[in-house]
Amino acid sequence: MLRRALKRLPASPSLLLAPLLAGLGACTGPELVDALTPRSGYSVTADLPFGADPRLRLDLYRPDHPAPGAPTVVFFYGGNWESGDKGQYRFVAQALTSRGYTVAIPDYRLYPQVRYPDFLRDSAAAVAWVRRHGPDHGGPIGPVAVMGHSAGAYNALMLAVDRRWLAEQGLDPARDLRAAIGLAGPYDFLPLQSEMLKDLFGPVERRPDSQPINHVSGHGSGGTPPMLLATGTADDTVLPRNTRNLTAKVRGVGGHVREVEYDGLGHIRIIAALAAPLRWLAPVLDDV
Repeated sequence: MLRRALKRLPASPSLLLAPLLAGLGACTGPELVDALTPRSGYSVTADLPFGADPRLRLDLYRPDHPAPGAPTVVFFYGGNWESGDKGQYRFVAQALTSRGYTVAIPDYRLYPQVRYPDFLRDSAAAVAWVRRHGPDHGGPIGPVAVMGHSAGAYNALMLAVDRRWLAEQGLDPARDLRAAIGLAGPYDFLPLQSEMLKDLFGPVERRPDSQPINHVSGHGSGGTPPMLLATGTADDTVLPRNTRNLTAKVRGVGGHVREVEYDGLGHIRIIAALAAPLRWLAPVLDDV
């Protein structure tokens, strides 16, 4: 019944979808979005291992109609580096496969099992696996794009600006990344406020090393891949200044970056806007 109702959205669709929007802040949010996400237009191979730890598995989504020349997008979810599950983000894969992109969604190890920078090493390992083995599973050959939301945007952008993590996998961001996309990401967030984050990122003297903004190189447009950095003006979880500051830093060294701010959008709705029934919230999919 709800699927049929969604085809007849009123002028103010938020009235009809108010229960769903309310659920986005609760544990039922991803499940509600997933239930309304189309299951056609793509195929998926689940739980492909890219490391020894049981957490290191990814799901690979292949579009029925691939866009010529489109890279595989490796999407990292958020969750404050202490929660998250790749199975909750099928709606992201459906959005991107509907535009012809192959999508990989990996899990990565979380706090307290690991601390900085181990989750970056996991993220780099996922990218390396997709770069080398994705074509064996129907993905395109060539550089990949990295994308993430919140803590996942941090992971994606750190791979783009700090060469160390991909270098450990024999890769280079300027050569092996087609693009880096961050939605509501923390890139310049010192001093740390919570005890959990202080434990996650280690001693005070090491924390500047964890900030993406401190790794933007002066190598001009050849130093980092093109970037899209997006935020919502109503985000009070990861403040928009993170996006603004990193944008300014990248532009200052001659890098290619596009900044997008969605008026009135908060931290959760910027990623929810990728879901098929919620794309009226903001043109996030079009911009990506």
